[in-house]
Amino acid sequence: MTTSAAAGTTRAMRADARRNYERLLAEARTVFAEEGTDASLEEIARRSGLGIGTLYRHFPNRQAMVNAVFREAVDALLDQARELSRSPRPHEALIEWLGALIAHAGAYRGLPGALMTASLDGSSALSPCSVPLYEAGERLLERARAAGAVREDVPVGDLMRLTSAIAFAAEQTPNDPALAGRLLTLALRGLGRV
Repeated sequence: MTTSAAAGTTRAMRADARRNYERLLAEARTVFAEEGTDASLEEIARRSGLGIGTLYRHFPNRQAMVNAVFREAVDALLDQARELSRSPRPHEALIEWLGALIAHAGAYRGLPGALMTASLDGSSALSPCSVPLYEAGERLLERARAAGAVREDVPVGDLMRLTSAIAFAAEQTPNDPALAGRLLTLALRGLGRV
């Protein structure tokens, strides 16, 4: 579901249903950040002060909730990719966007690992989010290739998995906040023309 479709669905709700939906999403974001995307849906309902039945009326399964939580962030990344696709410096635009992907993946515990497998598993809760990100990444990568800044043999899938791996490494080393940036810089040295 696109953001505009979701917004239309939210607008069509009664005011109390809309408030419940937003409360559930807010708590889901918090719980997913603390415990990961496999966190208990019952805990999300409890923290929101609503029953599990209300949660399931809005989100029929975990995948629906995960998609709703990440939709806003994915839309922001897609908007950023569109903006960067107009940059006169395509290589720097690609690097900036990859850094934003790493920051997004690091926002929720367990998300980096889930993102690494989402593209390989069409039934993954994150699959609907990863497809448009791959497409946006491909457009930025193609511009960097055309500018001669990136080797022709670098596939977007490898870049996307690389960002997830970097976010995963940073997640495992929370006492080193600069690690993700250093790893990205190190990895990007291998992207240039050899």
